[in-house]
Amino acid sequence: MLKIISLGGLGEIGLNMMALEYGDTIVVIDAGLMFPEDYMLGVDYVIPDMGYILRNKSRLRALVLTHAHEDHIGALPYLLREVNLPVYGTPFTLGMVRHKLEEHGLLATASLNVVRAGQSICVSPFSFEFIRVHHSVVDGVGLAIDTPCGLIVHTGDFKISDSTIAGLETDVDAFDRCGQRGVLALMSDSTNVEREGRTPSDARVRQSLEKIIVNSPGRVIVALFASNISRIQQIVNIIKTGSRKIMFNGRSIELSVKIAKQMNLLQIPEHMEISIEDVDQYPDEELIILTTGSQGEPMSALARMSTGSHKQIKTKPGDTVVLSSKFIPGNEKAIAKIINNLFRKGANVIYEKISEIHVSGHAFRDELKMMIDLTRPRYFIPIHGEYRHLYHHAQLAAESGIPRDCVMLAENGDKIVFGEQGGRISERIPTSRVLVDGKGIGDVGRSVLKERRLLSEEGMVAVTMAIDEETGFVVYGPEILSKGFVFETETGHIIEDAKCVVLEIVEEAVELPHPAEVIRRRLPGALREYFNFTMRRRPVILPFILDV
Repeated sequence: MLKIISLGGLGEIGLNMMALEYGDTIVVIDAGLMFPEDYMLGVDYVIPDMGYILRNKSRLRALVLTHAHEDHIGALPYLLREVNLPVYGTPFTLGMVRHKLEEHGLLATASLNVVRAGQSICVSPFSFEFIRVHHSVVDGVGLAIDTPCGLIVHTGDFKISDSTIAGLETDVDAFDRCGQRGVLALMSDSTNVEREGRTPSDARVRQSLEKIIVNSPGRVIVALFASNISRIQQIVNIIKTGSRKIMFNGRSIELSVKIAKQMNLLQIPEHMEISIEDVDQYPDEELIILTTGSQGEPMSALARMSTGSHKQIKTKPGDTVVLSSKFIPGNEKAIAKIINNLFRKGANVIYEKISEIHVSGHAFRDELKMMIDLTRPRYFIPIHGEYRHLYHHAQLAAESGIPRDCVMLAENGDKIVFGEQGGRISERIPTSRVLVDGKGIGDVGRSVLKERRLLSEEGMVAVTMAIDEETGFVVYGPEILSKGFVFETETGHIIEDAKCVVLEIVEEAVELPHPAEVIRRRLPGALREYFNFTMRRRPVILPFILDV
């Protein structure tokens, strides 16, 4: 039987990772991460639980990548450090992967295999055809997968609206050919299923950007996703006929531009591009700066410009700052802070809510329906989205003529099985999220997050004492230190009264065996009760009781 198991990406935005299994062969499609949610204090990012595929590593044959976004390639190093298997992807995707693996010290041993859109690879018993799709990153592909049970189509992240740059359009003819052959199952991107109609054309963004650039009296600073090479090319094309020079600032955008230029995916006339060292040699009206920070990242180039802490670029009156990207949910406050700071510096700030300067890279409902009509699948599996997105996409498939019992609304861990009896959702394997914090992988769990939340909300109180081991009398302390709990110069009596609570515990413990141990056990509860009564707060209590 053919088995499809999603380890991430069904019920969430990000963490896209799927296992395709037949007999003694498992092929993994994508290995993405997710950026931490608000409650994940201190966590750098989140990766899928790879336990299932690592327990079956002897059957792993290949990893196939659809495109270069972090939610599809970000977890790749954590997989390859456990098992070295061939990786297949398009030139730009592998260019980004190569840099990522170099940072993790894995490049020397990695097996990276370039496949271009329109080409196919064989990983027996599977065959993968790479189909070009239009997305917000160049060189994205969908997959037509020949399996012993039939043809499976995986759209990747896509949209079907027109591209202003030749060669970046979704290859609808290839998807139509799949439909003519007969598609067993379609797995389709669900991200924008709630949005009616079609995604606006990139031409509308170009018109808006061109109007802004032409009418701006000083410098134009554009913040965008580093991987949005097509948007960068749009801006280059706009200023080709004028006198403006373009400069890139920000580690990630500089890397993306370098890789795209090497692969001839981005064309910038040599005389137009300048380095940051040359910025002062040109008048403001001749400069356009492309940078990172459109999502409010605190250490990004744009954030530093907004606060005046950027070493080379200071925002000033006359600047026009364009945030050419969508506000990702959860980032609104950070983005608003940067916008407010830029306005305070005298800049004119233009963003999505007040101008059409961004279009989504994910298909709207009409395009999603068009994909179903092109491929005409027997079964439909919505992927890539939160549960509500998957649900609405399943409804759309049913409205498009696919029988409801052939629409498979699966979640992470569900085994989708195809055999002689057709397709069904079988048993579920355990799946979870693994938190990455610094060099620690999976060592931060719910209990640690709970402790961090308590520390962030309630603060900490540390009690230090030394107890005579024989008599039980206090020979040092108690000293009480608080962090994030109270402002001691204003509420010092709270701490002094807390010492009395400690001494009461000591008096009760003196007559008991092992008094220091008794104090360690009773002290946290007594202090929490006292602070809750006096302050309505419950700080973390850390007793340091020494036997001398």
